[in-house]
Amino acid sequence: MLQSVGQGDFIIDRVYAAVDKLKSLLTSRNPKFTAVAREDSDYKLSNVWRTMLEYIWDISDCNTHFKQVVHDYSVSGLGYFYVYVDTESDFGRGDVKVTSVNPFRVYVDPASRDRYYADASSMILSTILTKDQLLGLYPKLEEIVDSIDSSSDEEDYPASQKKNSSSSFTPDVVKDYDRGGYEKYRVIERFSKIKVPYYRLFNKDTQEEKIVDLQAFEEILAENSHLIESGLIEAVEVLQTRINHVATVGQVLLYEQVLNTDTYPIVPVPNIWTNTPYPKSDVSKVKDSQRLINKLFSLTLSHAQASAGLKLLVPEGSVDDLGQLERDWANPNAVIEYNPEFGEPHYPAPQPLASEFYGLISRVEFYIDLNFGISELMQGFKSGAPDTVRGTYLLQEMGESRGRSKLRDIEGSLDILGKVVYNFAKGHYNFKKTFRIVQPNNDISEFTINNRLYDDKTNELQTIDNDISLGQHDIRIVSGSTLPSNKMAEYNMYLDAYKLGLVDDVEVLKKSEIYDKEGVLKRKGAMNQMQGYIKQLEDQIKKLSGDLQTSEREAVSARKQTITQKFKTNLDSALNQIKDKERKNLNRMENVIDKADLQARYANTKEGIVGAEEGVEG
Repeated sequence: MLQSVGQGDFIIDRVYAAVDKLKSLLTSRNPKFTAVAREDSDYKLSNVWRTMLEYIWDISDCNTHFKQVVHDYSVSGLGYFYVYVDTESDFGRGDVKVTSVNPFRVYVDPASRDRYYADASSMILSTILTKDQLLGLYPKLEEIVDSIDSSSDEEDYPASQKKNSSSSFTPDVVKDYDRGGYEKYRVIERFSKIKVPYYRLFNKDTQEEKIVDLQAFEEILAENSHLIESGLIEAVEVLQTRINHVATVGQVLLYEQVLNTDTYPIVPVPNIWTNTPYPKSDVSKVKDSQRLINKLFSLTLSHAQASAGLKLLVPEGSVDDLGQLERDWANPNAVIEYNPEFGEPHYPAPQPLASEFYGLISRVEFYIDLNFGISELMQGFKSGAPDTVRGTYLLQEMGESRGRSKLRDIEGSLDILGKVVYNFAKGHYNFKKTFRIVQPNNDISEFTINNRLYDDKTNELQTIDNDISLGQHDIRIVSGSTLPSNKMAEYNMYLDAYKLGLVDDVEVLKKSEIYDKEGVLKRKGAMNQMQGYIKQLEDQIKKLSGDLQTSEREAVSARKQTITQKFKTNLDSALNQIKDKERKNLNRMENVIDKADLQARYANTKEGIVGAEEGVEG
């Protein structure tokens, strides 16, 4: 109708905004994986595996691929992760990596009924390459590439996902031509499940058990056949499911290998499961709503244009010259002559749109957001937000419930992805390798796996540090780890925990909005180091002060002892002198007494009485 009057549809892409918001919601942060040890002996490697998974996610630029997978999940109903070994990485030693895959390049067994295609007999990955790309990957094909001459205009889309298609994709079709006329070749990678023999070895002497593949068993058998034949080592064959990977272009076999995993490396992320390999998308449910919004806005625009371009109604016969009326009508000072008998020229009043019209637009927009599991509050709009911060947090958390429901579906795929990466890494990293991880505070931590330690004297292998071939772990995604976190609420939580003594101030700083966290942490570290040094000096000063006081007390005591000893010596000397004088006086007195006694005896005689008396008086 609008096109008939020269007006086109006015498009408001409300679906794109919903898809973009859902994508930003579900991929706000990097996923956190945990490695749960199946036995106590495997616990020491759990942290190693967590760090390795973080390393693989980082070198694969999985933030970008994760967003693409969620985009495909919302728009197409199905996204794919793909785990592979990049043989050119790390100077040819290779690295396990993860990427996203266009869902239209993947072909799944139509009979599969498992949500994640675990029961599929096979999965096919189709890749269209130019001749130069093909030869760059497979130089050995240079001599025979021209003989691969099958061609087709078949699009690289599964027939089951195309409307009105009765044809089916044939893997034998390998060459395609684009609009530029360049030859393109279709490389088919087929993944299927097979049974592979493994051997469980049990040493009766050391009570050690080990599981090895066929090649390792043959090597052990060649070196220690007598131990197995004697029964000292028991060998039991067990069949394990593994993924067989075959790549072909036309009838040419590119390579074939058995992957160290029992799960397909093409990990699906299905949206609305339909009990078939072809789930529905969120976009498919809101297409009609989007068309209705476009129509409503187009009608609104048409009404606005019609109201702005008013029509002048002139009663027939009221004006003699319509051309002069048109010229005079645009002049604000014009005098217009008309016949009032027939009526005056006038503008008809435009009819306003009903209020229900605008309410309908709001309801349709709400319905679209509801299907995607997002709310206005999650989009940053304040309408309907509570007055309190705590109430806003609560309402936001309630609004994220549907988004969290979608996330739980995606986390199921991330669990499978972690398992596949774990198996790939365990099979590939059989050499010594050092991993360096940049922490959130920009500190770099590193660890080494498969580090062989030898005896310095005998040069014999003692042990292998961080031997990732040992043990078994279950890889799980931390629920909700990819969702956005409320930084203010998280900071307040850590601040409260700091006040309770549960965390230190460094952890609180990491959750703050301070820009130069690294500089603050370094300065704080230097300050803490200086404070520690100052405390050591203070302790040393206290010790020296105590030693000085003790020495002074000891010195005073020693001086007192010296003075006392000296006084005692002088006193003894004085006493001795006194005693000597007393002894001399006593001797003198004794002599006088003796002399007087002799004289007295002499005076008692008749002849010397008078003389004796005189002697006594003298």
